[in-house]
Amino acid sequence: MMVYIDRESEVMEHEVPPAADLPEAIGILKRELNAVILAHYYQESEIQDVADFIGDSLELSRRAAATDASVIVFAGVHFMAETAKILSPDKLVLLPDLNASCSLAEGCPPALFKAFRAKRPDHVAITYINCSAEVKALSDIICTSSSAEKIIRQIPPEKPILFSPDRNLGRYLIRKTGREMLLWDGSCIVHETFSMRKLIQLQVENPGAELIAHPECEEPLLNEASFIGSTSALLRYVQENGGKKYIVATEAGILHQMRKTAPDNEYIPLPPEEACSCNECPYMKLNTMEKLYLCMKNRSPEITLPPDVIERALIPIQRMMAMS
Repeated sequence: MMVYIDRESEVMEHEVPPAADLPEAIGILKRELNAVILAHYYQESEIQDVADFIGDSLELSRRAAATDASVIVFAGVHFMAETAKILSPDKLVLLPDLNASCSLAEGCPPALFKAFRAKRPDHVAITYINCSAEVKALSDIICTSSSAEKIIRQIPPEKPILFSPDRNLGRYLIRKTGREMLLWDGSCIVHETFSMRKLIQLQVENPGAELIAHPECEEPLLNEASFIGSTSALLRYVQENGGKKYIVATEAGILHQMRKTAPDNEYIPLPPEEACSCNECPYMKLNTMEKLYLCMKNRSPEITLPPDVIERALIPIQRMMAMS
């Protein structure tokens, strides 16, 4: 079972500096704590700009593990911070908001996943990294959206596969590899909301614009994309293809890095069907500069995991690294 330690009840609430002073204040705390700040691409732009490393969840955890930092501050969601703890068990790992969860992780509870596996003991359980530490510990191999295809192609053809928890990514991989898999019925609340009707409208208004999409999107939209890839792959793609107009079908936070690193392009976020901010992850956006400052000031909330979960979850992660 995951354990969270929140020392806010033990530490008097600290006054938060004015917004304009927060970057400097966070920098001071970072030096005092010997901390490294990680920010996922889907974080607010202000958080990305104070981070030491920006990227996808696994790469961030790997880079943090390679530093001599004593503290890892993960501006992302809790499964990402758990992964950082698995790879750096001796470091203090902080998450600005404990409610920063993930619909994929929430939709795959460990008890149900354990029963799902138990009914199919002959299957290899390949599990997308967007899951809890306990689900990782129950899996055979962890994968990312960028490594999944390569890993699946290494599984002997006679060996059946369970793929969890993202059905859209699973369907995409079945198409890519030709490999049948039994899929867990989960999805990302952001990537499943993109509107085909609004895509067509954008394409009419922007002739020649290229649709690029994350494989967590639903199949009809992926069928229209000229390029499909992980968040990092989408960023590399626009960096390598300058002077173009892109319709971007993933969480809108990535546009900040696209505009910073490939400013000659024009980027259009694909909106959802409803008049809402549903193309922004509500969990990711729970983290704010103020919460980032307070978690470093209070050294809380801290994420800890039982040693046996860390030990068991590390094995499928290591298998992924070896296979990818």
